Amino acid sequence: MTLILGCDEAGRGPVIGPLVMCGVVVEEDALAKLIEIGVKDSKLLTERKREALFESIKHIVKAYKLIIVEPAEIDEAVNSKTTNLNNLEAIKTALILNELKPDVAIVDCPSNNIPAYTEYLQHLLTVKMKLTLEHNAEKHVQVAAASILAKVTRDRIIEDLKTKYGDMGSGYPSDPKTKAFLLQNAKKYPEIFRKSWATYKNLAQQSLKDY
Repeated sequence: MTLILGCDEAGRGPVIGPLVMCGVVVEEDALAKLIEIGVKDSKLLTERKREALFESIKHIVKAYKLIIVEPAEIDEAVNSKTTNLNNLEAIKTALILNELKPDVAIVDCPSNNIPAYTEYLQHLLTVKMKLTLEHNAEKHVQVAAASILAKVTRDRIIEDLKTKYGDMGSGYPSDPKTKAFLLQNAKKYPEIFRKSWATYKNLAQQSLKDY
């Protein structure tokens, strides 16, 4: 039976919290089961529906792998002269693909240059597979399943952070609540912020002036 993998991420853009990457590998004849339970792009589902699907997906797929990329590691990649966020995502994707060893893999591509990104990722693989990278790959149910596991995992992490640090809003730079939280807490809780983000740099400077 052909093993088919989907890979996606959640939390690429926020200024607070980790990036979560996920790969799921499923036997080809089980794809219909994912469709049957209502799996689709996590962005098209309510939080309640995503939570309801989370355990069901894990029971249907043959295997899955989640990788949590903390803000410090993101900052290191973004600030590096030799790598960037796309390269970091490729490295984590390769870890997932090399561990799950599918026959076929479909990956949601973060880069505008799909051929170059595909070549970069291919060089990181230690196992042979048919590899396809696409934009908006969540239209494939296996990628959608990965997007749900990644999104739910990140949302739970953010809720834990809110319990510990206070209400930080969505964590996205455009959120006024997130901006206000950053202004108040840039110095107090530096470990939860992506300091390489322009939003952090601008608001943190303003915040630090107040001390």
